[in-house]
Parts: sequence; structure tokens; C-alpha cells
Amino acid sequence: MRPAKGQRAIGLRMYGIRTVWDTVGDGEFFCPGCGGDRNYRRLSGRRRLTVLGLPLWARGSAGPVVECAACRDHFPVDTLDHPTTTRFSAMLREAVHTVALAVLAAGGTTSRTVLETAAATVRDAGLDDCTQEQLFTIAEVLAADTGPDGTGPGAEACSAALAIELHEALGPLAPHLAVAGRESVLLQGARIALADGPYGQAEREVLATVGSALRIRPDDTTRLLAAAARTPS
Repeated sequence: MRPAKGQRAIGLRMYGIRTVWDTVGDGEFFCPGCGGDRNYRRLSGRRRLTVLGLPLWARGSAGPVVECAACRDHFPVDTLDHPTTTRFSAMLREAVHTVALAVLAAGGTTSRTVLETAAATVRDAGLDDCTQEQLFTIAEVLAADTGPDGTGPGAEACSAALAIELHEALGPLAPHLAVAGRESVLLQGARIALADGPYGQAEREVLATVGSALRIRPDDTTRLLAAAARTPS
């Protein structure tokens, strides 16, 4: 015999599953629900069968999840892989600064125009106090073991060190940039290299490394660099 409608409703109130959440961590993250930086709690849950509202028997685990302190929504833990807006801005500034230094180290720092272009590019990225003198000093240190044409005894080691620096600065940023954003970072480096004339061989190699670190296909990197060279400054 089927229970009456009222009996079914009573049954639903008598039995149920409740999840008890425990906080296992906290911090700041970019909330997909709020669309901004928020505090979060990382939660681990335990499901319990309840009778008359009392938790009695364990029914397995739940989560872990991330709970936004503002909207209280729950999100997968991999949401924490997305940088906060503050961290993202810092990563972008660091990326442009590293690209500028790598291009300067590869192409030399004897051109005032190149230094002016590099400093302006870095300041536009958010490092307002960057000066030509600062870039000159750091770039000279990076290129100290190479010859004037980038073929000295330390050139290979310097090139490898620059490649490592570029991948460390650009690799974590690339997944969070749209295609246009990744191309923009590459083109900023290209404009610095072109400030004193056509690309040198060392500059081309550095910019190819920039494209690789930004997950831009080699053919697209070549196309973008060629287009930048044809564009009047």
C-alpha cells in the first residue's frame, strides 16, 4: 500500500543527509561568483544520515571545496589556481620587466632610444619608478659574460640563463592570458628590439624564447615579429 501524500512529507522530514564541514585552510582567492578578490575557507566535509535532524551514521566524505567568505558559494579546489587580481597584475609587471631586460641584454644597451623605449614599456606595465639607468645596470650584468656581438665565451651560458628567467616569469602567466594578451607581451619586446633598427640575431632568439614561454606557436611568433618590423614606429 502506497503511503499517503502527508505521510511521505513526514518521512522526508524525519530522514535526510547532512554534510558537516570542517575548515582546513584559508586565504585570499579570485571568486568566480563575485568576480573579484575575496577571502576563502577551504572545507572538508563528512556526510551523515540524520533522523529527526540528529546526525547518526557516517555516509562518506564530501569535498574538499572552497567557500567564498562573501557570497558563501562553494567552488572546486582548483579555483585557487587562478591568481588574484593583485597577484595577476604583479605577474604581468614582472613578465614585461623580464622581457625588456632579456631584449636589452641580447641587443646591447648602447642605444639611448632602446633604453627609452624599454623604460617606457616597463612603466606602462605598472612599474612606475623604473628608470633607464636601472635597466641599463641590470642588463649590463646579465650580458657581462658575452662578447659585444653576443658570441663571447659566456654567450651560451648567458643565453641559457635568459631562457630560464623568461620561462620562470612567463610560464605561470601564460595560462591566464588570452591569445591577444600573450601576443601583446611578445610585441612589447619586439618594439624594444626594433627601437634602434632591425632585429639582431640574438634579439630574434630571445623573442623566439619569449613566444615559446608564452605558448605562442613558432609560426605565429615569426608572423608577429615580421608584422612588427613592417609597422612604422
